[in-house]
Amino acid sequence: MDLSIKDNISSIMSSIPEGVHLVAVSKTRTVEEMKEAYDSGLRDFGENKVQELVSKYDTFDGSVRWHLIGHLQRNKVKYIVGKVFLIHSLDSIRLLDELEKQYSEAGFTADVLIEINIGREGNKTGIMVENLEELLSRCEECSSVKVKGLMTVLPVCGEEEQRKYFREISDIWNRLKERKHNNIEMAYLSMGMTGDYKTAISEGSNMVRIGEGIFGKRNYNI
Repeated sequence: MDLSIKDNISSIMSSIPEGVHLVAVSKTRTVEEMKEAYDSGLRDFGENKVQELVSKYDTFDGSVRWHLIGHLQRNKVKYIVGKVFLIHSLDSIRLLDELEKQYSEAGFTADVLIEINIGREGNKTGIMVENLEELLSRCEECSSVKVKGLMTVLPVCGEEEQRKYFREISDIWNRLKERKHNNIEMAYLSMGMTGDYKTAISEGSNMVRIGEGIFGKRNYNI
């Protein structure tokens, strides 16, 4: 028998340490499902697509913290200004420039995570590790973009490889934490999803993004 959303949340919350932030990945989920999670105490919801986030935005009052966890196209930035608590997917200087432009013009600040493509997968977004320093330098020049940490999505792999990748990102995050930058702090390390969040937490993650573990299997036929 499938557990309810409330039961799933209770189980997950009991398995994560204090100080680890749970983001409910609500992409493709109904507002009714989200309300059940909201009524169970969750306030952080993650969407992959700007259009879906914006369509759900007015359903909840200002107590929801919206996370944009999918790839952000530059021409969609203007639609999320002032609506998103945290953008998890800064992955290029061109996107950084657009965020700076749109947020500056509107008088808002964009809080972002830099997404690193740790598995070097051609079909995934995120910057390569060797390009991180250049992006950080450009972030320091911004006035309306603040870097709050790092994010990654792992390749499909076994637990041993998962640990290796998580540890690599965690090491980078910890090194950056020791440095002083303008506009940059390592507050969040967003890594780990339904299938690997416990491993991610054991390697230093303090923000996990869980969808199916909360809402159950997604119906891809809808």
